[in-house]
Amino acid sequence: MLAMPRKIIRLFQIQWTVIRYSLDEVIFDIPFLKPIHFFVRLLPWHWSKSKLPLAKRIVMSLEALGPVFIKFGQMLSTRRDLLPEDIADELAKLQDNVAPFSGSAARKIVEDALGAPVTGLFAEFDEEPLAAASVAQVHSAKLQDGREVVVKVLRPDAKKRIQRDIEALYLLAGMVRTMFGADRLRPVEVIAEFEKTILRELDLMHEAANAGQLRRNFADSEILYVPEVYWPYCRRNVLVIERIYGIPINDIESLHKSGTNMQTLAERGVQIFFTQVFEHNLFHADMHPGNLFVRVDDPENPVYAGVDFGIVGTLSERDKYYLAENFLAFFNYDYKRIARLHVESGWVSEDVREDELETAVRTLCEPLVNRPLNEISFGHLLIRLFRIGRQFNMEIQPQLILLQKTLLNIEGLGRDLYPSLDLWETAKPFLERWSYRRAGLKSIVDSFVENAPEALQYLPRMPQQAWRTLHTLARDSQSPDKRYQSLERTMRKMTRYVIYTVAAATVILALILFNI
Repeated sequence: MLAMPRKIIRLFQIQWTVIRYSLDEVIFDIPFLKPIHFFVRLLPWHWSKSKLPLAKRIVMSLEALGPVFIKFGQMLSTRRDLLPEDIADELAKLQDNVAPFSGSAARKIVEDALGAPVTGLFAEFDEEPLAAASVAQVHSAKLQDGREVVVKVLRPDAKKRIQRDIEALYLLAGMVRTMFGADRLRPVEVIAEFEKTILRELDLMHEAANAGQLRRNFADSEILYVPEVYWPYCRRNVLVIERIYGIPINDIESLHKSGTNMQTLAERGVQIFFTQVFEHNLFHADMHPGNLFVRVDDPENPVYAGVDFGIVGTLSERDKYYLAENFLAFFNYDYKRIARLHVESGWVSEDVREDELETAVRTLCEPLVNRPLNEISFGHLLIRLFRIGRQFNMEIQPQLILLQKTLLNIEGLGRDLYPSLDLWETAKPFLERWSYRRAGLKSIVDSFVENAPEALQYLPRMPQQAWRTLHTLARDSQSPDKRYQSLERTMRKMTRYVIYTVAAATVILALILFNI
């Protein structure tokens, strides 16, 4: 826990930044503070007030406060269900440009973590960093066998600085909740979500594990390459991974010069995302331009290459069902189905009237219906659905927020590469295939195979449990009547049914397992 004086100093720094960028006007727009707003405008710092839009001033203040606040702004930009669109757009432009720490300090961290001198670990190690961010920085190196790698090193003061600023954010969130109320903004919950995300990034073994799993998932892929992790050199604060080369995804000019098939490249980006979500159930949740490169050895068949796997997302079967069915219902103009899905998911109360929810869905979604399919954004559709849910006290799940963020990233990239990209045409086969598999015979068989061992473990005990129940009923009743006789007959039938079921299940399981 930070000493109170340091907290107070940091809060004064934050307060001065708020004043410097004239953000105090937001505070004094609160209804019960408006009467003194006139007097506040007479204070000296308002004499030269910036004329920039509020959204830009918010971004400038976060940049002035440092890396943790920049990262918080980046995360907050994904909560478009909570923010005005102009502020969310500006926050999304925040770049994690941070001054690097010294190369000699990075070398020492690597040597301490791996227990050997850098000269013994690597044939080459460049102390000049390739890039630096708020949590870590990366250095180029070569293993002793000549393989080129990137060494990611955690900042020595990262955890201490992050914890300091998170505590300050919690204090600010508490004040915001007191002044504005928590029904809409949920400031403390937003900070808690941010804390979990950023603290997870402080363990580079977590990122290494993500990269290893994604590499296996796309081992035979012709559209995405995931670099190899060199596990003997990985620790909580050091990650060594294969170095990859390619054209940065946002270098449109170079992609055109190389003759890249831009339509194929854009479509493959969407295919990669939906493959991760609906087939692998593990998706790279930080697919911004800085983390994606393109290999153009064959310009007609461009291959993506990804880096930075600190943030990944997963979805439960219910999440995927909710996602696929909502998208399919939207494109079939079935607003009643969307309303029912919201209730069935359990994310809105069962007491909600479906007709009212359907009306809200229609109001928000109908303006999109007459637009060309190549102009409809899945990410913005999700935002609209979340906003509907907010009206009916829907609890937004963190994994869906990650999904929405990634969708917006991949859609933006896709349309930058090929403006006529039809997202629906590219995504529809994935949605329909998953929906069909979920309702088909194969899904039933797979579910049976998955649950059969546990079910078979308990089934033999059922007759014994049934007889115990009957015995207890008979013992506790001094004069058994027809109800108990009827119950006994029913239990006998159930016992026979269980035996037949076990036998049939065993035969079916044997046929499946041995491919008879």
